[in-house]
Amino acid sequence: MKRCRMVFSGSGGQGVITAAIVLAEAAVLQENKIAVQTQAYGAAARGGATRSDVIISEEVINFPKVIQPNVLVCLTQEAYNKFYTIIRPGGLLITDSRYVTLHTKVDARQCELPLYRTVMDEIGKPIVFNICMLGAVIGLTGLVQADSIMRTLETRIPPDFLDMNRKALELGLALAKE
Repeated sequence: MKRCRMVFSGSGGQGVITAAIVLAEAAVLQENKIAVQTQAYGAAARGGATRSDVIISEEVINFPKVIQPNVLVCLTQEAYNKFYTIIRPGGLLITDSRYVTLHTKVDARQCELPLYRTVMDEIGKPIVFNICMLGAVIGLTGLVQADSIMRTLETRIPPDFLDMNRKALELGLALAKE
């Protein structure tokens, strides 16, 4: 991997931006890669559209905005409708099967995963939906190791929530293998 450009998109409150920050920090602090992360919020903090761009590279990154992502994650229908056209041909499109209905074929590998349903069935708390999604992303791309994500989470969240986040990460990794 020389460079991977990603866009994580969804709704405020889903943890899209937090997941992107964790991924970028894991790449830089745990695996000595170069990464940048930027974010954009909709008009409302909760429920408004959110987008976070992440670039992970082995070379200098000259421009932090992602124009054509290799990986596009859409966790809401609104995000999908807004961003599906920007994916790089041959890229990877990851959607949550509960919230997103694919209506257009894009020139990308499309992975519809039951992220939200799996989190609710196995953990029962939607707060780790974003970490499950992150597990699926790294499972499908191999950008960073799961241990790097966990070490980063250990610096960001209270110890009482680590087991729940570890389980969510493992659920995402398992979904990626299916």
